[in-house]
Amino acid sequence: MDICVENICKHYGKQEVLKNVNAHFASGQIHGLIGRNGSGKTVLFRCIIGYTKPDTGEVRIGTKRVGIDMRYPDSLGLILDTPGFLPQFTGQFNLELLMSIRGRPEKSHIQKVMCRVGLPDTGRKPVGKYSMGMRQRLGIAQAIMEDPHLLILDEPFNGLDSQGVADIHSLLKLLRSQGKTILITSHYVQDIEALCDTVHEMQAGILQQI
Repeated sequence: MDICVENICKHYGKQEVLKNVNAHFASGQIHGLIGRNGSGKTVLFRCIIGYTKPDTGEVRIGTKRVGIDMRYPDSLGLILDTPGFLPQFTGQFNLELLMSIRGRPEKSHIQKVMCRVGLPDTGRKPVGKYSMGMRQRLGIAQAIMEDPHLLILDEPFNGLDSQGVADIHSLLKLLRSQGKTILITSHYVQDIEALCDTVHEMQAGILQQI
């Protein structure tokens, strides 16, 4: 599922946040975006998934135009900003609740997903008592639990220790081998360079491949 971004511009008031952005993200690869806070990375992601309408230009996923042929991508796993969960409940219950929106959740499947992200032994611990790294792992579990074709992960390594980063690297490489298309941002250039098939840099709303 290739993603084509063509001539995207976006203003908020007088501020031009995206400046004629063009990019092609091939399917079955991991694509990394680097750039400072406020450079436009998250706004670009929001345009790609249909959460924000660009002023000009278009985004195509496969042959469909976002916001015209489809409102949102059909098969999408997502982390934008800080993942939000109900703090009084366990991680497993939170995932079950989210899956119940689309159908009956399978507890065994959710348990397997939690194991994949390194949360096998949380038991009855409520999310409110999770560490930042545990919350981030749970956010990644939420993004992958429905086996989406497209993953959009904004700063997926936030709060993770070195072992957590290594675990998520391995997971993303496995998902790539299964043909997933993955877009990530990170402040850590070494993670992007070690993991990604392509690297783009965003500076003041201008995107360039490096």
